Amino acid sequence: MKKYSCKFCDWGGNEPYIDWTKDIYCPVCGDRIYKPNFIISGITYKDAVDFLLPKHYSGRKPQIKWAFGLYMNDILKAVCTFGKPASNTLCDGICGEQYSKSVFELNRLCREDDLDFQLSQFVSACLNILSDNNIIIVSYADTGMNHCGYIYQACNFTYTGCTKKRLEFYVENGHSRHGCKNSGKRKVRTSKHRYVYFAFRNKGEKNLAVKNLKYEVEPYPKTENKRYVLGEYQKPVVVKYPPIK
Repeated sequence: MKKYSCKFCDWGGNEPYIDWTKDIYCPVCGDRIYKPNFIISGITYKDAVDFLLPKHYSGRKPQIKWAFGLYMNDILKAVCTFGKPASNTLCDGICGEQYSKSVFELNRLCREDDLDFQLSQFVSACLNILSDNNIIIVSYADTGMNHCGYIYQACNFTYTGCTKKRLEFYVENGHSRHGCKNSGKRKVRTSKHRYVYFAFRNKGEKNLAVKNLKYEVEPYPKTENKRYVLGEYQKPVVVKYPPIK
C-alpha cells in the first residue's frame, strides 16, 4: 500500500483513498506531494500495431479506429485499441439497427510484464475519452485463453453472457472469413464472455441506449483468470470436417 505524507505538515494518506493517477496535493497546506510518472494519450496505428503484433496472443492486426498508449517515463508500456466489428450482425444485435453505427469493439488490450499499473485504470481513462463520441463498446474475454474479464468488471461493463463454442472455416496463417468450404478442416471457435459498455457523455442518450440492449444482463462470472506469455500466440484447435458440397 502506498503512503503519502507532506513534508511541510503532519498530513499523510494511503493509496486506497487517493486517486494516484493525478497530481496529489496536501489537503492541509496545498503542497504537491505526488506527481504521476505516466501519460495516457492517443497513439498512431503504426505505434499500436508495432507494440501489439510481437506480444498479443492473437498474432493479427486489428481494425483500429482509436488507439491509446500508456507511457511510463516516456516508454510505451500498454496499448488499448478500439475498432468497428467486422460483423454487421454483431453491431445490429447489441441494441438494434438504430444503434448499429454506434457499436465499436475494444479489440486489443496488451501490456508489458513489468508494468506497475492497474490495467482497469488505463481502460477507464480510454473509455472516459471516448465518451465524447456517445458510443457503445463491446468486448470479449476468451475462455480459450482462460480469461474471465475481470478488467471489464472493474470498469463497470455490463455482462451479457457467453458466446457459443462453434466450428468455423480454417485457413492456415489466415482469418476464418477467407476460408474455403471444401478444405475438409474446421477450427474450433472458443466460447467468449461478452461485455458491453455505454460510453456516453449525455446521460439521457445513455439511458435510452441502455433500455435498447437486446441481451439479458447476467451476473459477473467468477473463474480463475490466467495471464498468457507475451509473444506466445494462441494455437488453433483444428478438426477434420466433411467437405460441404
